[in-house]
Amino acid sequence: MTENEIAKIIVDAAFHMHKKVGPGLLESVYEVVLAHELKRRGLKVERQAPVAIVFDGIKFDEGFMADIIVEDKVIVELKSIEKVVPVQKKQLLTYLRLADKRLGLLINFGSELIRDGISRVVNGLKE
Repeated sequence: MTENEIAKIIVDAAFHMHKKVGPGLLESVYEVVLAHELKRRGLKVERQAPVAIVFDGIKFDEGFMADIIVEDKVIVELKSIEKVVPVQKKQLLTYLRLADKRLGLLINFGSELIRDGISRVVNGLKE
């Protein structure tokens, strides 16, 4: 399954979740429910997945924690805020580079309309 195929499933699941529960809950709630929904759809999901970084040839296990990694290919960062700011997309791009992944989704469940709250961030992914 490609990154784009996985992303379509994630976006569909986020849309259905947002429709059912609405905006304004804690990010942790959206994380557990989205992970459950993606697993129900047959995807491999890791929550709060630790991602090591390498700096100066030294591996540090304390790199960062990805909210969700799907099928070991797509990083999903979740927010529940009024508005996403550009630095949050840059942060996800950095996560993708450090984790050697090609696609990330920044999903803001705080948006009134979920389609306005989903951003694709790519790191060398061929469309």
